Amino acid sequence: MKSPRNPDRPTKRRAASLAKGRSTPAGANRSRQKSHAAAASLANVIAAELEEDIVLGRLGPRERLVEQEISQRFNTHRGDVRLAFFELEKKGIIQRIPNRGAIVRDLTPDDVREIYAVREVLETMAARIIPFPVAPGDVEELERLQQGHSAAVDAGDLRSVFYSNLHFHRVLFGLCRNTCLIETIEQCARAAYGIRSYANAFPETLERARQDHIEMIDALRGGHRAQLVALTRRHLKPSPEAYIRAYERRFGKPR
Repeated sequence: MKSPRNPDRPTKRRAASLAKGRSTPAGANRSRQKSHAAAASLANVIAAELEEDIVLGRLGPRERLVEQEISQRFNTHRGDVRLAFFELEKKGIIQRIPNRGAIVRDLTPDDVREIYAVREVLETMAARIIPFPVAPGDVEELERLQQGHSAAVDAGDLRSVFYSNLHFHRVLFGLCRNTCLIETIEQCARAAYGIRSYANAFPETLERARQDHIEMIDALRGGHRAQLVALTRRHLKPSPEAYIRAYERRFGKPR
């Protein structure tokens, strides 16, 4: 007499089928994960390139970002471009308008004044709480970054001017040792990326920025806090002023 079969125990054929069913989704999942990682990586490249175009003034306020043109530029499909747009929108650099697509974010003069009013509060706060005396190694690091910025100014290399200036200020404000404040300064600085190219178009403004950096280093080395705070405030003035002048020439004064 045959023993009754346990209905919960799979037959060999069913077991093989189940094993195959388990392995196929795992392999498919790995494939999908690789695909998603590749898409995210390419989207990051696209986002970085477009951000640089905006930072350096190659793309101006209200300029349309056409998915088809950008996908052809990077030899990819629109899905990767949309992921890049999503990242740039999170940073506040572009905006997506329903039924119209993506455009470079249009910062009005009032928007710019508000951003820079907050930046002034945050950055002067950082200058006020940097522990003195500053370690010689930190001063030397700022001097090295300033030399790179100065060389970029002399060469007229606006891309290197932007990035060397960015690194200089990251190190400078990093000296305050307040993580929350540092992150908030970074966030506000990112919102102003599209503003800076207007000031960098003028050689006298670049020279003034170079001199500000040198004097900031001297203030840190000498422990002159009031001078550092004043320089930090002064250093913020040229970019919004240049942007607002250019904006009003192009679009008129807001009513």
